[in-house]
Amino acid sequence: MYINEAKIKVRYAETDKMGIVYHSNYLIYFEIGRTEFINECGISYIEMEQMGIMIPLLESNCKYVQGAKYADELTVKTWIEELSAAKVRFSYSIIRESDGKEITRGNTLHVFVDNGFKIINLKKKFPEIMSMLEGLV
Repeated sequence: MYINEAKIKVRYAETDKMGIVYHSNYLIYFEIGRTEFINECGISYIEMEQMGIMIPLLESNCKYVQGAKYADELTVKTWIEELSAAKVRFSYSIIRESDGKEITRGNTLHVFVDNGFKIINLKKKFPEIMSMLEGLV
């Protein structure tokens, strides 16, 4: 199983009045991890969209273990948890670099659709992309 690691440094604007990263920003961190994961596979979101493949979000889950704070350096670990011809589930673990503690974990479920938002069978329509993803599970 391939696990991508993306580095993030918490910006002041991402924190709330308590000085802790505002909860919705973790979903943005998941997106950063997912984008880096796909880029490391040798294709980008833009290239996928140009080919007629989009992967909109169906659901997201996030468990907040500890709060990150301004200037914390974080690592977003991303991997494919589940893959079928019609959908993909990415899982994430966010680690604080200073102490190695997991601060957040979660997953997002996406469906493969074309430019008209019609569900596609990735294995039939884009077998080379499906094969690439299968090699990472």
